[in-house]
Amino acid sequence: MPAGVMRTVVRTLVRPVLGPRVPVGVQRRWLDTVSGTTPPATGVDIRTGRLGGRPTEVLVPATTPTTAQVLYLHGGGFTTGSAATHRTLASHLAATTGAVVHLLDYRLAPEHPFPAALDDALAAYRELRERTEHPGRTLVVGDSAGGWLALTAALRLRDEGSPLPAALGLISPWLDLSGADRRDDLTDPMLQPAWLARCAAEFAPGRDLRGRELSPLAADLTGLPPLVVQVGSEEILFDEAVRLAELARAAGVPVDLRRFDGMWHVFQVSAGSVREATTAVTVLGEALTAHLPAR
Repeated sequence: MPAGVMRTVVRTLVRPVLGPRVPVGVQRRWLDTVSGTTPPATGVDIRTGRLGGRPTEVLVPATTPTTAQVLYLHGGGFTTGSAATHRTLASHLAATTGAVVHLLDYRLAPEHPFPAALDDALAAYRELRERTEHPGRTLVVGDSAGGWLALTAALRLRDEGSPLPAALGLISPWLDLSGADRRDDLTDPMLQPAWLARCAAEFAPGRDLRGRELSPLAADLTGLPPLVVQVGSEEILFDEAVRLAELARAAGVPVDLRRFDGMWHVFQVSAGSVREATTAVTVLGEALTAHLPAR
């Protein structure tokens, strides 16, 4: 499908549902249903599992997989999203990297506000490292709110002195939950600022969204693993990805920032259907695996 056609589909069918007045239950059911119409990558087996006490989908390349493991943290504003919504993207990541991808169903707000999702991500990462014979070949990837989880989890691990992932993959990361410096233009065909504000309020009610606890952009990024960041030029979170890259480089962290012109928030979920999305996932996988140590 041409990217322009998919952009129109997203603006027409997705953006209205991700609105501040639509009940979260309706959003979850609708996203799960729509995502089920997109087939996963060929040559990838889909299994069920558990990590950190939470369900996972395990995406295994049918050919002999490498020893690398990926923990994937889906997006959805901390209030929506599931293995079903991100199965296609994660399966293409498994296909292009040869790694086994563990797609985590972490707890969602508002039923489970902060720090539940972060606790789940950390528990899953620790168990994944314990299970594998090659813990140094572990990657963490997240999109949108999952990008916040991936980066915040890495900061927590660094502060604890715990082993870090070999690299982080951040797709359209949502990093400033306050939205204070966000461009509120209308070019993004998917996200509405008012919906993001509702999600942030439900995820972290009554907390300081600009403080160190909830804003990775306010943190010292020194000592983090290499970052591979992808962002679409049309999304309202564009400036946050650019700011992260600037801060990380200033802290001595290797950063690979890729801008995709004319593309929108987490367009990579259309991998297999839209050429640009398939290419982006391939580029992401290649950049991440370049940071893996030898077996």
